[in-house]
Amino acid sequence: MLPTDQNPQLKKTDRPDLWPRRQYQQVDLVYDKTWRALWTYMKPVGVPCFNQDMVEELHHVFHELNHHESHILHEEDWQPVNYCVIGSRRKGVFNLGGNLALFINLIREQNRDALVEYAKLCVDAMYPRIKGYNCATTTISLVQGDALGGGFEFALSSQIIVAEANTKMGLPEIIFNLFPGMGAYSFLARRIGMRKTEEMMLSGNTYRAEELADMGVIDVVAPVGEGENAVLELIRKKNRHLNGMRSIYECRNHLWPITFEELRDIAMLWVDAALKIGGKDLQLMKQLAMAQCSLHAKHQRNMINTDKTSNGLEIA
Repeated sequence: MLPTDQNPQLKKTDRPDLWPRRQYQQVDLVYDKTWRALWTYMKPVGVPCFNQDMVEELHHVFHELNHHESHILHEEDWQPVNYCVIGSRRKGVFNLGGNLALFINLIREQNRDALVEYAKLCVDAMYPRIKGYNCATTTISLVQGDALGGGFEFALSSQIIVAEANTKMGLPEIIFNLFPGMGAYSFLARRIGMRKTEEMMLSGNTYRAEELADMGVIDVVAPVGEGENAVLELIRKKNRHLNGMRSIYECRNHLWPITFEELRDIAMLWVDAALKIGGKDLQLMKQLAMAQCSLHAKHQRNMINTDKTSNGLEIA
């Protein structure tokens, strides 16, 4: 790699010794120098959903990658990122979607400004990834657990989707009389067409990875527990054709572009629709929020039991 003063992609003000470091609490970054791959793992505090702090951290990661022309700071030097993988540290869960507890409070308060702020932050965070950081990086979603609502939407934002067998994904928003407003329609319609997209959104059903692969939504189904190996194998196979692959994805962006304005406008439709729900629909949203909390509590108990087992302690 060229030093900073010889690399036209990087500014002299971006010297590693001058660049401020940021500590992430809810995002893990692992750089694979061999394959120039950045593995980005979500590790949300509390319920495995998109709380605002984690969204802000993802926003920072993706915008820094975009700003520095698909380079990251690693071992005191700027390193290229040919592949950016998004996954989850939470066993059995990719992401359960939006922060329903927050939405309930904001809807009850009719706090449109706060809902708009949350929606804009989500769109702003995701958009550089949708563009493949200006087509310089191949984006990959690694789904090793449930991906619902906004979690499914986030997985769909990548150019390639790898999911482990039996993983469940879906868009349940219609259950409480809302719709997924952070890109689902835009992403799915370009993969499977408008009719199938609307059928999926209106059903509220969850689908196994195998079903989604048959529909053309998912690219690779990996055996359970083999997701990361499947991604590495995919990278190995495609790396020799990296330039051609980038060009193909750039063609896709030209033919079926997803614009920032499109995502922002749909997000605002979501805000307006959210403010209209109430009564029974809000109660159904509350039940799903409680289900998110229950899943989190179950995970915490499993983690405690695992720790006890590893320490040789008997579990009652």
